[in-house]
Amino acid sequence: MSKPVLKTAPQVREELDRQGISIAEFARTHNLDKRATWLVLSGRNKGRRGEAHKAAVVLGIKAGTIDPASN
Repeated sequence: MSKPVLKTAPQVREELDRQGISIAEFARTHNLDKRATWLVLSGRNKGRRGEAHKAAVVLGIKAGTIDPASN
């Protein structure tokens, strides 16, 4: 089994810019907390628990799993 290719926060921001997607729009589309998503992308939150963890995994910054019951 291969490891997922993780991205850095600047890489994710650049990708969103290329696609013309705002952080708020990305968060809404993926049912993420907008503030938690922004904090992960700014580097102020490592995404270890809760909504920040969920955001980091969906953004591709962190390898991990998301409990489907938490949606």
